[in-house]
Amino acid sequence: MTRVQSQVTWQDTTVSPEMRAAAAQQVPVCIWFTGLSGSGKSTLANALELELFRRGRRTMLLDGDNVRHGLCRDLGMDDDARHENIRRVAEVAKLMTDAGLIVISAFISPFVRDRQIARELFIAGRFIEVYVETPLEVCVQRDPKQLYAKALRGEIKNFTGIDSSYEPPLAPEMRIDTSRMGLEEAVANLCAALERVGSLGESLAV
Repeated sequence: MTRVQSQVTWQDTTVSPEMRAAAAQQVPVCIWFTGLSGSGKSTLANALELELFRRGRRTMLLDGDNVRHGLCRDLGMDDDARHENIRRVAEVAKLMTDAGLIVISAFISPFVRDRQIARELFIAGRFIEVYVETPLEVCVQRDPKQLYAKALRGEIKNFTGIDSSYEPPLAPEMRIDTSRMGLEEAVANLCAALERVGSLGESLAV
């Protein structure tokens, strides 16, 4: 326990996460996309949120680049900074599910340990890890932000897949290879996964 933690006490609130979920009329869940840069995480996350919005679900999309413009703008790209980046995002995602939202998180999140720490914040069944397993060679070929080209030229360091490792998920709830599966099919499969946990059902089961 840190010195600051020793001075704080958990404050119970009258309105519970269950009450907020009931008011939102949905089962809150965190869908966590992980994969290499260029694998299609952000495209999938955005398309999924749009479909959920069309269905009247209450959502929030947390995107890796966007979060680094604000919440995590003080962090670098070394391993310690990556650990802290994912720790912060996971805590925010948990707060948002406590508010009754379906949270869609799209981050490279390269380390198994960090993704496991994120998973452990949620009760069983409320964390859906989606491994966007698009092959590295496809991601390099796409290179939408020209980051692989810069990394290969040595212009940027600690780039996942080039000079920083990516640890594939051990047992993700879903695997999607965007070089083989179209966007419409992928979103349909994701919605089916949400239906299985009750997030898209007619009645709320909390």
